[in-house]
Amino acid sequence: MKFIVSSTYLLKQLQVLGGVINNSNTLPILDNFLFELDNNTLTVSASDLETTMSSTLDVESDSNGSVAIPARLLLDTLKTFPEQPLTFVVEENNTVEISSNHGKYALAYAEGNEFPKAVALEDPSKTVVMGDVLATAISKTIFAAGNDDLRPVMSGVFFQFSQQGLTFVSTDAHKLVKYTREDIKANEVAEFIMPKKPLNLLKGILAASEDEVSIEYNESNAKFTFENSVLICRLIDGKYPNYEAVIPKENPNKLVIDRTQFLNSVKRVSIFSNKTTHQIRLKIAGAELNISAEDIDYSNKAEERLTCDYQGDDMQIGFNSRFLTEMLNNLSSDEVQLEMSMPNRAGILTPIDGLDDGEHVTMLVMPVMLNS
Repeated sequence: MKFIVSSTYLLKQLQVLGGVINNSNTLPILDNFLFELDNNTLTVSASDLETTMSSTLDVESDSNGSVAIPARLLLDTLKTFPEQPLTFVVEENNTVEISSNHGKYALAYAEGNEFPKAVALEDPSKTVVMGDVLATAISKTIFAAGNDDLRPVMSGVFFQFSQQGLTFVSTDAHKLVKYTREDIKANEVAEFIMPKKPLNLLKGILAASEDEVSIEYNESNAKFTFENSVLICRLIDGKYPNYEAVIPKENPNKLVIDRTQFLNSVKRVSIFSNKTTHQIRLKIAGAELNISAEDIDYSNKAEERLTCDYQGDDMQIGFNSRFLTEMLNNLSSDEVQLEMSMPNRAGILTPIDGLDDGEHVTMLVMPVMLNS
């Protein structure tokens, strides 16, 4: 088995696939990339059993075969090469020899057939979305997903597909994000929960992609196909909480404010907040928003006044500044609206501008109790 491939082209593909490999694997074979050669087509795969990703590369070759090559060693070697053709030859003595312009390098390999096979999806449903749209949906929601192992369903992003549009939801019980696209439809209704790791991989790869991504899914797995890559992952098992029930419908108090100004103010004031609660207080009266924080233990406090557009009763409400900062950071609009009903009910943050037609973002943040 022998093939010739460009060093930078191979490195670029392997760096993406390397994101799948765990630092500590239960099966030693998972520390390898699987190389499968079929004449001029080389398919390289990486897996952690839950997620498997493979990319297809064009190489010069007229042979077939499969080997598993140590991932870390190969990546470290490739990073040091300038652009040049590399020749890979699988030798009889269980080593792969790589020849560059300047030298030869031998790596021990494992048999390709020891590598776990990717799952084949039986009878999947299918939806097609643009790569950049999917990347936006992931980055708008993934930050709000939980990290609690005891509630695995909340540690992923909930995909809800229907003839009305696509909805992506994530929550950790303190904050919730619902991102909807009404301009993209699915043929049939489907719901599944995607784990974070494959979503982070997709977000990185598809950020500026103009290509279509085909999403196939059944009860237990999802498969994303784009350009020259395929990602298959196991879905999180369980029923997602009824998120619609926690979004308050009647919110008479509406605050409209410049997003950047609000964000910077929250960031500054929160430096003076209590280090365990991160609590900041919003006091709204007329066209004035007063943001304050206090750390009684250290006698630190801060207060800022901003002008805003406010309709509703005068009120005071407390929030965790970290959640508020994260949400404002993940919006790209110039102005945002914060809707509230009472100091003990969730606030709803939405962008006022900067969205495409049919694109909606709703962010919900739970308040914290103010100590008077």
